[in-house]
Amino acid sequence: MTELLLEVRGLTKQFGELVACDHVDLHLARGEIHALLGENGAGKSTLVKMLYGSLEPDAGEVLWEGKPVRINSPAEARTVGIGMVFQHFSLFEALTVRDNIALALPPEKTGRNLGETIAKVSRDYGLPLDPDTSIADLSVGERQRVEIVRCLLQEPRLIIMDEPTSVLTPQEADILFDTLKKLTDEGVAILYISHRLAEVLAIAARATILRHGKIVGEADPRSETAVSLASMMVGGEVGDVQRRKAEFPTGDPRLEITNLDLPPLGPFSVPLQNINLNVAAGEIVCIAGVAGNGQGELFDALSGETAANRPDAIKIDGAPCGSLSVTGRRVCGAAFVPEERLGHGAVPEFRLLDNVVLTRHSTSDGIVRGNLVDKTTAREIEQRVIKDFDVRMSRSDPEARSLSGGNLQKFVIGRELDRKPGLMVVNQPTWGVDAGAAALIRQALVDLARSGSAVLVISQDLDEIFEIADRIAVLSRGHLSEPKPAEEATRESIGLLMGGLGEPDDMAAAQPQILSAAGEGASGHAD
Repeated sequence: MTELLLEVRGLTKQFGELVACDHVDLHLARGEIHALLGENGAGKSTLVKMLYGSLEPDAGEVLWEGKPVRINSPAEARTVGIGMVFQHFSLFEALTVRDNIALALPPEKTGRNLGETIAKVSRDYGLPLDPDTSIADLSVGERQRVEIVRCLLQEPRLIIMDEPTSVLTPQEADILFDTLKKLTDEGVAILYISHRLAEVLAIAARATILRHGKIVGEADPRSETAVSLASMMVGGEVGDVQRRKAEFPTGDPRLEITNLDLPPLGPFSVPLQNINLNVAAGEIVCIAGVAGNGQGELFDALSGETAANRPDAIKIDGAPCGSLSVTGRRVCGAAFVPEERLGHGAVPEFRLLDNVVLTRHSTSDGIVRGNLVDKTTAREIEQRVIKDFDVRMSRSDPEARSLSGGNLQKFVIGRELDRKPGLMVVNQPTWGVDAGAAALIRQALVDLARSGSAVLVISQDLDEIFEIADRIAVLSRGHLSEPKPAEEATRESIGLLMGGLGEPDDMAAAQPQILSAAGEGASGHAD
């Protein structure tokens, strides 16, 4: 199908002196998957927010089926036939899955059978959901499923997807791609934003590249490579992560987890059962797993947001820390980067300077002296992080919520790496960042480890894991597998462990079970 569905002419949006979108032209045909590519801060989110009615353009026009339309709100966009899956979730934590989805649907679709519809659609798409679960009890990956299913139930003719697979496993992503293919066969257009260029190569028919708010090119992904697309995005080559050897033999354990047990903290949380792991000076250990298998609970236990079952269940540099708070563990030389950057890693309403103070006030940076905040020192740290990690902003010292997702991620990670901590624990380090920023973050983690720190990375991105890990373990239903040297692990064996199947002798016989087991493990419920 080649009939034009959406056309954008000269769309422009300016914030202060920053021109986020500069006379952008774009067109989408029925039944096509069109990739929108660009670095963090290139203007992608601004463009799609204007298409969805979340932002008002300063200039330009939007044509729907050849007729000019003015979209003043997301509700009007949905009425026109445009749906969107946001990178940052728009969900009410106190409400259930059913209630959150009902809020976006017309009254005639919110009857007594809505729960059954949600359960069926989510199962069909490989994104299992319990309609009666509270959003507050869901992992980030499960919240992404709610966003996707909510959009699909609106029966849109154009779906805008902003990093839809960033918290999905490879198996879940493949199922989503099958769903997108079915939708395009029915004439639905997909505008697809992703920093995972392998996905773009596999599913997109066309790609438009934005740089600094302007269209700099179009490409047929089927005739490109990930390297060539990345080069078009950043205007130059993207370097590989350099896995140089440690300058010294791997040292003593800097993080020791011994028989860590954690009961479920809510009706849908995952209990941690007999977790044992050491991370030594000079190495990176990566933990893979399907969303909802205890990654958030493990991070909370390591960071001090949840107390361990015994003080000596967690040791940092030999000191029992299981009963210490987050601040107490930072004083011991640890740094933490949570999965959810906006609201957990940074306070949305606070400026970047104040977000620096929040995690650095108790460390030996000199930010707090005599119970007073030294804002000069805090600003020096802020400016250093902004420079070293290329954090792009619309103005000086903005509120955290004004940054694009990728730029906020660079800031949050850079703020902790700048400390050069003895132990670094990171949950999903490159979620939603572009290829250049991902390489920057991964290289910084490798360099930190090689300088003598211990680095523990929790990630769902197998490409990332195999790129940086010295050892790999898998968390499934609250159980942690024995870590293996990365060179001895395979994607197949890790995938089986992620699905809760272990490593059977006859791997081929186990293959048909992988997807169903992965979906079961992703549900967030323990057997």
